[in-house]
Amino acid sequence: MERSLLVAAAGSEQRAVGSGGPVGSRGGQVVWPVRSGAVPALADGFSARAETAADLGAALVAGAEVVLVPVRVAGEGPGGWLESCGKTQLAVSVAELLWRLRRVELLVWIVATSRASVLSCYLQAAVDALGADPWGGGESVAARFVRWLGETSRPWLVVLDDLGDVADLEGLWPTGPAGRVVITTANPAAFSGAQRTLIHPVGVLSPDEAQSYLTGRLPADPDKRLGAADLVADLGYEPLALAQAGAVIASSALSCRDYRDYFARRREQLTEAGGQLPAASVTWAISAEHADRLSPGGTARTLLAVAALLDGHGFPSAVFGAPAACEYLAGGDDEGLADGERMPEALLAAERAGLLSVDPAGTVALVRMSAVVQAAVRAAMPAGMLDRAATATADALLQVWPADEQPTWLAGALRSCAASLQQATGDLLWASGCHPLLLHAGRSLDHMRLTGPAVAYWSELAAVSDRILGQGHPDTLAVGEQLAGAYLAAGQATEAVSWFRWVLAERVRVLGPDHPGAIAARRDLGHALVAVHQAGDAVTVLDRVVGDYERVCGADQLDTLGARDELAAAYHAAGQFDDAIRLQRHTLASRERVQGPQHPDTMTTRQKLAGAYLADGRFKTAISHYKRVLADSECVLGPDHLDTIAVCGSLGSAYHSAGRMASALRLYEQACAGYERVLGADHPDTLTCRANLGRVYYAMGRLTEALTLLRDTIARCERALPPGDPLTEAVRQSLADITGGR
Repeated sequence: MERSLLVAAAGSEQRAVGSGGPVGSRGGQVVWPVRSGAVPALADGFSARAETAADLGAALVAGAEVVLVPVRVAGEGPGGWLESCGKTQLAVSVAELLWRLRRVELLVWIVATSRASVLSCYLQAAVDALGADPWGGGESVAARFVRWLGETSRPWLVVLDDLGDVADLEGLWPTGPAGRVVITTANPAAFSGAQRTLIHPVGVLSPDEAQSYLTGRLPADPDKRLGAADLVADLGYEPLALAQAGAVIASSALSCRDYRDYFARRREQLTEAGGQLPAASVTWAISAEHADRLSPGGTARTLLAVAALLDGHGFPSAVFGAPAACEYLAGGDDEGLADGERMPEALLAAERAGLLSVDPAGTVALVRMSAVVQAAVRAAMPAGMLDRAATATADALLQVWPADEQPTWLAGALRSCAASLQQATGDLLWASGCHPLLLHAGRSLDHMRLTGPAVAYWSELAAVSDRILGQGHPDTLAVGEQLAGAYLAAGQATEAVSWFRWVLAERVRVLGPDHPGAIAARRDLGHALVAVHQAGDAVTVLDRVVGDYERVCGADQLDTLGARDELAAAYHAAGQFDDAIRLQRHTLASRERVQGPQHPDTMTTRQKLAGAYLADGRFKTAISHYKRVLADSECVLGPDHLDTIAVCGSLGSAYHSAGRMASALRLYEQACAGYERVLGADHPDTLTCRANLGRVYYAMGRLTEALTLLRDTIARCERALPPGDPLTEAVRQSLADITGGR
């Protein structure tokens, strides 16, 4: 049965709906089976390759890891590898068949071109399959999902498409007894030393497969198919060349024989320009000419210039409808065509010519384009065209980027598009300074808490900005500030503080010490010093910041009040509770006067004041302020807002410290219920609250409940958090304190 897996795919029904999201997701609940990621569609006339890939299905048993690699062919691409041999289509075929036959309950499709892309896809899969909170720390959520794959009994398949570097999977390799893994790569050497993977070379089609594939794309017209056997031989049985030839023949008056003659003439012309060319290098040129004939005013070629700069694994077709892309597509036409009315016709022409495909499945239509075709389009661009296309494409990406970074997979796809654009255009996006797209892509990584890729991204951007713009340029300083924040988020304290100091020095040098930008940089340095537990230095820095803001902006200006909050936090961290209380009381009075007593900023300041009172042992006053914050938060934000739940837990902690255990128990139980309702039982905030509740149970003599809760919490921590996480260790220590280590 397994051996006939791919053969069965050829005659199977239309594939299940592919996505950008899970089939089984309803109203935030996970309903199995689940599929995650944008699985490409099978090409029209797809060949199951019964002769050249018959053993793939047999190899893909539970626990198997199969790597699809190109074969070496003389004259084909850099290094002689067959650049477009249909690896991805084979992976789609086996994935869809396993899904339809119910051999897997989870199908995850991952575009593995970078570590950031892998992490983004894992994060989406964790949301889809586990109901994970996407804001719980992108890398930790991805790692949790990988651990789950290793433990679950549910059968799963993970496809890692176009893996470029095995190092990108460090700590993220999917494995488990219930799982299957398929990897496609254009870099066979990366797996030469792999022990556990089965290397499966993929080459050209057999003559019968090629002819069946080509004729399967054509109308049932004997005249159209005349000469098919000779044509497939001339095309070298290459899948991409066959696809492009079939598309042109199907959408024109040409027959296979006509196309063969045209191909021979075109190949001879191109060969005269320089060397023997692979078949796909000729068929793409024929397809481009055909697309120009099909599109009004030749706009298909302009559209292809944009598509060739994006991530060909899948980008939203909405990019073409963005105002910047429409204006570029119109080419300065004064007939009112910059509103996008040409775009659908141009896109259809490019698709009918076999240069790209549009997959309408799911909520967002995705455009896919072969890397071979993209490279050919870029190489054929006339002088000056790349500059204009780069700017228009960057602007269009910004215009369609969702402000809330949702859905997660779409934001990841747009980040990959930004990376592809950078790689294809070199320094063109720096012509007028750092293009806003480059900053936006980095902030997207920060937003999703992909801390490792964020540090790498900002480091590279800082180096480029320094090289092109110079250290004193405002964009270089902005990038340096982002890099400092990325280091801080990644827990690399020394590097963070060093970069914050550099940003401050440069802002003071360029702007002067009293410029708002320089004062803000000093405030950021103070905040970082608190975060890295250098509270004394932080007090010194932030005390000056408060003075600067009061002098330059005024005592009641919001930046001044924010700086006072930062200084109070530094006092608190340094153990100077009297100073923290004095400053917070002053700030609270100002906020009540300027912003109102129930403004979120006012409530935050009051909560920090309550915390300072609690740290100073003034429990009654702390409880009074916490109660006020809780009442205001419930009124303004609602009982299920995370800030409301957090202050509920803080009030419980204050009651606990004051020895009022019954009240502490009630508040902790309320907070735990709120966190579990809003974030789920395995979120770190929920787990922290459960640990606190367990300690209260123990303090009240309810030993059985304490032990049950803490043991369950440890199990959840081990499942949901990275190994060695401080919270897991703290809960384990609490349990040991109760049991005496037994």
